[in-house]
Amino acid sequence: MITLSGVTKLFDGVPALDNADLEIPTGVSYGLLGSNGAGKSTLLRLISGTYRSDGGKVLIDGEEIFDNARVREKVFFINDETVQFGRFTLKELKNFYKGYYPKFSDEVFDELAKKVQLPMDKRTDKFSKGMKRQSIVITGLACRTDYLLLDEAFDGLDPTMRIIVKRMLVDAILDRGLTTVISSHNLKEINEVCDTVALLHKGRIVFNRDLDSVKGNIHKVQAAFPENRSKEDFVSPNILHFDKNGSVCHIIMRGDENMIKEYLAPYSPMFLDIIPMTLEEIFIYEMEGLGYKADEITEGGEAL
Repeated sequence: MITLSGVTKLFDGVPALDNADLEIPTGVSYGLLGSNGAGKSTLLRLISGTYRSDGGKVLIDGEEIFDNARVREKVFFINDETVQFGRFTLKELKNFYKGYYPKFSDEVFDELAKKVQLPMDKRTDKFSKGMKRQSIVITGLACRTDYLLLDEAFDGLDPTMRIIVKRMLVDAILDRGLTTVISSHNLKEINEVCDTVALLHKGRIVFNRDLDSVKGNIHKVQAAFPENRSKEDFVSPNILHFDKNGSVCHIIMRGDENMIKEYLAPYSPMFLDIIPMTLEEIFIYEMEGLGYKADEITEGGEAL
């Protein structure tokens, strides 16, 4: 299990992570959501032992990870930069990591390298961004660690390679119970790969739940009422968004369907439709509830 207890990380006195508590059990595929600067990359670097926390504890299977080589053997971190591997060929990258990870599997590495069809004797600084990403992903999987951390896991991959990399991750999760922690701006891929998610905002963890409960706990409501209703008529912290088109009210509301029906029943709705939401819609409205406007957290229709 990965455990963060009261963890704080400061940069120039400003908290990038602020008193964070989090538990990630083994065998899950865990997604990190949040706007730019929310603290996702900092969280991954703390879990990997790259950063030392300024407060609290970061534990892997009950032990501190920072400056603990034995515990760090359990974790492989793929960050969002790949320039540090430029001087290696793929073969040299393989041999480099074999010296640090005792469970490294030549068989797994060779099988995955063959699957993505990368040249073994070409320096990786001559690779495209997507090829560099593939190189380090197959290396991470070949290290056969208990935990694999990926910051912007699918960045730079073309659609075909995204599918191949996702399949490799899912195979490792199913075959040997690999725990993955994935940060991505692509919510569709988080939805496809992860079964549990956390939302970060300004260094704090807003929620930490399995994906099904996230989807089941926020809904889009369309309703019409006998009397003319406005936003001021609905006073509830569970209402994240309200607008109106003619006589139809459009409400984004936290809660399961029964809770929503119970809350709206006193208003005697003439009709009431409760509609499931996509993960991207949930993210946008949760962030709007935290003070962001939709145009601040979307770009070209996609969540940042």
